[in-house]
Amino acid sequence: MNKIRNLSLQVKISSIYIFTNLLVVMVNIFLIIGINSMSGRLDTVYQGNRHLNNFSDAVDALQSSMTDYLNVKTSDSLENYYRSEALCRNMVADLNEKVTGRTFDRMERNIRHMSEYYLKEVASAVEAKRGRNVEKYRFHYENATKMYDYIGTYISNLNMEQFRSNSERYSELQQRFRLFEAVSVVAIVLVMCSNVCMIISFVGAVIRPMKKLAGQADEVAKGNFDIALLPVESQDEVGVVTGAFNSMVVSIGRYIERIRESMEAERALKERELLMEGHLKDARLKYLQAQINPHFLFNTLNAGAQLAMMEGADRTYEYIQKVAQFYRYNMKKSEETVTVAEEVEMVDSYIYILNVRFAGDIHYEKHIDESLLSVEMPGMILQPIVENCVNHGIREMGDRGVILLSLYEKEGVVCISVRDNGVGMSEETIEKILSGTYREADMASGGNGVGMDNVISRMKLFTGNEQVMDVKSEGRGKGTEVCLYLQK
Repeated sequence: MNKIRNLSLQVKISSIYIFTNLLVVMVNIFLIIGINSMSGRLDTVYQGNRHLNNFSDAVDALQSSMTDYLNVKTSDSLENYYRSEALCRNMVADLNEKVTGRTFDRMERNIRHMSEYYLKEVASAVEAKRGRNVEKYRFHYENATKMYDYIGTYISNLNMEQFRSNSERYSELQQRFRLFEAVSVVAIVLVMCSNVCMIISFVGAVIRPMKKLAGQADEVAKGNFDIALLPVESQDEVGVVTGAFNSMVVSIGRYIERIRESMEAERALKERELLMEGHLKDARLKYLQAQINPHFLFNTLNAGAQLAMMEGADRTYEYIQKVAQFYRYNMKKSEETVTVAEEVEMVDSYIYILNVRFAGDIHYEKHIDESLLSVEMPGMILQPIVENCVNHGIREMGDRGVILLSLYEKEGVVCISVRDNGVGMSEETIEKILSGTYREADMASGGNGVGMDNVISRMKLFTGNEQVMDVKSEGRGKGTEVCLYLQK
């Protein structure tokens, strides 16, 4: 890689030009070879039919030459007969002789056997004619003519069956050829696109350092010498100019720095005094922050939990642990992406804390599809909803209040439902909540300050959808259901 970077611009440009053109040539060669192969296969489709037609013509010629000789008995007709007989015998030798399960092979084998018998009868007829044995040559001539008819019928049937099969094969090859043409076009387009991308990438790699150099030079021209030095990524012409520019900027910067140091010597003493005062104030502020730092609260709660465990107060230990986990999750997860499982666990801890506070008045049920617990969602979404159910729905119901948390999938959408059997909501209040115009001081009711409008806004940002929440209530005294919608 370093050797490539150190090449001159001329070599780099020539290399990318040669490489892209070589790629195009290789693809074209591959396509030409493929096209020639497909064309050759198309040419051989009807070769069997052509061979049968040629053989049929040879048999016809032999029958005709035999008939002429038997009729006129001349030297020319005898010569034509021997020529036709030799051609026909050679073509019979090329016919299939093997026993196979293919219909075409069996028919061709039968034609060969009949042709061999036909040649024998034709030769016997001619020999009988030459010996002037009329009855014998007529007998062999009639046998040869019958066999000639049988051979013609078999050739016609075989030719027809092969033509039908070859036509189907030809159509299949033609479809493959069209597919190959489409693939060839796609391949050429992809190669051209890749060549364009490589050229654009190469030109960008060459131009990018020059643009950076031009930008830095413009900053220096404006009097800004506090600029980052450009990295020298290569030793080509651009790299040499970049190195020289860096040296110039460093030299000018050092010169200006010496002048600036001499001018700011006196002011540095006053700034040091102010800085000491600032450090003192910062130390005091950090001390106050440490007193209210969440980690201090976590450590304190953990210490209390350990003390409760040592004293054997198991319920107190569990309660303090739940409170510590609740605040740790509250502080860390509000701006993070979490899983549904973490949010459900957060709700479990929150309900547990409330039941300790209110002597177990809240009945809590869950219907969870565990396969959906790994779905991601924004942090601190379910707890504010459950908190609103408690504060505004079932707080005044004593031990009759019920909260039902459901997780299920409907039409490809993950649904999280929080339902209570509390006082319910009016349609006007539901519209205000969904539109983000409903305002209520959550902190005044013991909440965490995260309102429903905040929940809706973060859900919209996370999912990219507008429909992220539904609030359903049949009216006052009939409970409320809040449904959240997530994508898997």
